[in-house]
Parts: sequence; C-alpha cells; structure tokens
Amino acid sequence: MSRPRSQAEYLARLVPPSVAGLNRRSLLAGAAGAGALLGTGLLAGCGDSDSGSGGDAKSVSVGSNQSDPKPKDVVAKVMDGFKTSSGVTVNINTVDHNTFQENINNYLQGKPDDVFTWFAGYRMRFFAAKGLAGDLSDVWGKLDGYSDAFKKASTGDDGKQYFVPASYYPWAVFYRKSVWQQRGYEVPKTLDDLNTLGAQMKKDGLNPIAFADKDGWPAMGTFDILNLRINGYQFHIDLMAGKEAWTSDKVKKVFDTWAGLLPLHQPDSLGRTWQEAAQSLQQKKSGMYLLGLFVGQQFSGADLDDLDFFTFPEIDSTIGAKALDAPIDGYMMARKPKSKDAAQKLLTYLGSKEAADITVKNDPSTLVANSGADTGAYTALQKKAAELVGSATEIAQFLDRDTRPDFASTVMIPALQQFIKDPKDIGGLLTSIENQKKSIFTS
Repeated sequence: MSRPRSQAEYLARLVPPSVAGLNRRSLLAGAAGAGALLGTGLLAGCGDSDSGSGGDAKSVSVGSNQSDPKPKDVVAKVMDGFKTSSGVTVNINTVDHNTFQENINNYLQGKPDDVFTWFAGYRMRFFAAKGLAGDLSDVWGKLDGYSDAFKKASTGDDGKQYFVPASYYPWAVFYRKSVWQQRGYEVPKTLDDLNTLGAQMKKDGLNPIAFADKDGWPAMGTFDILNLRINGYQFHIDLMAGKEAWTSDKVKKVFDTWAGLLPLHQPDSLGRTWQEAAQSLQQKKSGMYLLGLFVGQQFSGADLDDLDFFTFPEIDSTIGAKALDAPIDGYMMARKPKSKDAAQKLLTYLGSKEAADITVKNDPSTLVANSGADTGAYTALQKKAAELVGSATEIAQFLDRDTRPDFASTVMIPALQQFIKDPKDIGGLLTSIENQKKSIFTS
C-alpha cells in the first residue's frame, strides 16, 4: 500500500461541498418530518431541557449508543479517566445503537443527557441547525491535536462547532488470512476477480460474502461502495443531497451490479445482525465481509491477529478504487445541559490526547481522531486501516450520515431491504425511491 500523505489533506474531503452549504430553512424543513418519522419512544435522558449553565457541577450525564460489549467497556474506561482527572462523576445511559439512532430527534426535544454520542457530517449539522445541540466553540478553543479537516467536520452551517470527534474507521472487505492462505485465494483487483473468487469460495463450501441487514443500515455500505466505484464520489454525494435522480441509468447500473453479486452474499440476511455475520467470518464459515473496522469487535486474540482486509476492488478503471466510507464518531452537548460547565469540561477531556490514549489501549477496532495520541499501540490492522484512510482520494461519511435523516430512515432502509428480498424489479424500486425523495427534499 502506498505511503499515506497528510491526514489533513485527505480528511478535508470529509465535508462535501455539495451538502455543506445547505441552509437553515431546508434543514429545519427536513427536521420537521424527521420528528414524526424517527420513532415515538423517547430515550432515557437525564438532562433538564429548561435549565442552563447552573446545576450540579460535580456530575454529568452521557447518553451513549455504544451498546456492544467492547465499545461500551471503552466508553466506561474513558469516563473513569475523566472522573479521576476532574473529580466529576459521569452517569452513562447506554441505549441499543439502533434504538438510539432511530429515536434521536425525540430524545433531543425531550430531556436529553448533558452529553451524547453522535456522528459528524450532515446529521450533526441537521440537529445543530434545528437548535437541538449546544455550541462547543469554547471547547474547541481548548482542544489540541485536531487538523482543520476535523474541525470542519465538526462545524455547523452557522460556523460554530457542535461536535467533538473521538474516532473514525474505514469500511473495507475483511477476511481471515489463514483461510485465504490455506485455499490459495488472492486479493481481487477488479469486479471480475471478485466474482471469480466468490465462485471458487462457493465450491469450497464457504459463504463468499458474509452479509446481514436485520438492522437496516449495513446494506447501505454495499450501496455506497458500489456507487462510489461505478459513478464516482461527486455523483454519490450529489445523489445523497437530492441533486441527482434515482431513476437515472447510473443508479440503475449500481443495482444491476449488486443484483449480480447477491448470489455470493450470505442468504437470509434480513434476519441476521452484523455481529452474527461477523461471527460467521470468525468461525471460518464465510470468506469475506464488507464492513467497518469495528468488525474486529467480534474477534480476539489469535483470531484478531488473523484478520486482514482489502479495499473494495475497481469496477471502472477511469474511476479507480481510492474512494471509501470512513465515518467519524464523537460527542455533542445538549442545548441546555444541567451543568454547562461540567458538560464542557467533559467534552474538552473527550477531545484530549489522554482520552484518545485510553481508546487506543483498549479498542483495536477503531482509529482515534486526535493526532497527538500514542498510536504506537495500534495493532497491525489499525495501522493498515490508518494507511488506507490516508491513501484515499475521497472519503464519504456513510449513506445515513450523508443525507437527510428522514430520507435515510423511512425511504432507503425499506427500499434496500426490498431489493435484497426481491432484486427483480429494480426499475419500480428506483421510481418509488425517486418519488419519495422529491416529496421529502422539497418539503
């Protein structure tokens, strides 16, 4: 793999210009729909939406979507580090990841926790523009170790910062080195190579591509990478922003290509979680798996050392294979935390080298955003992942972070699941997506 260039040079592409300029009016219009569509249940929060900067400065509450065992443990260790250094107690309210995401709009309008986990990009700007997040510009004045690109990815449309990046991870095709060495498999460079490899894996009794979409979002990663490889980064970002037609021949080609690959995918995916699909790779029942670096959460010890990856192969030689999804995870603040002082103190810590060092030490399935962290403890897999991100020419945030929340949740999740269930009527499916897109993006 080529030597990485500067992190800032490539991460600067994390905020696409085609959506960065969306105005407050358009975001507010979308948020109004999202309120009704993202679910009716409220997440358990402790913040007081009527309070300001007062409150108990000795405690702070955190709403966390890190519900899987490994990231949940890492969050706890980071918060313990903050308590040790500050004397402030952190009360963590962990909610299932999907439940958290689908109910976030109602959560933020109710009584949210003082600080909450969320994502950079469109969805951060969406809630900032709606007035449902606290201004973190003062916190950013105390942060070190972040490139201008990360600051840009944390900035709302009004020029203020609303997000503190903690980690990021690339999506790639993961596999077990021992299985490939035993079978003599080679990394595919083109789509034809991938199809040939998949056919051989089938003959060898493997599921060629582990696959799961019970939770709705994993299939978005497959769509993203195929669209990036077939139509290029700018078309993909414009499509996510509602500027391109889903009924175009370009989008149809993406689904036609995907339909050709579906026989290589693990069957019955709509009843399977990503963790279960990852376990099929860990158990050597599947040959490869397109997912984020967090797939490593399902591996440990020698099995984790056996994990490797390659970037999804080239489909069009004029476009190449250098673009990828590499989402940024981090933290935001409620608009009116119980104690603004305690919340800002926590967020300053969460953006520190100390917090990043705790993450590096305890989680081999992610990359930390703070460049001052001691990454000498990175595993070989993490080092390769960092290099992959460094060598990318364009970086997307992921479908459900690069577009409107209401469109991602209410249109794309059921549409992609319908396609997986019955890939024959692509034309009808794309017409339905386009009609719904027009209604949502013009509301």
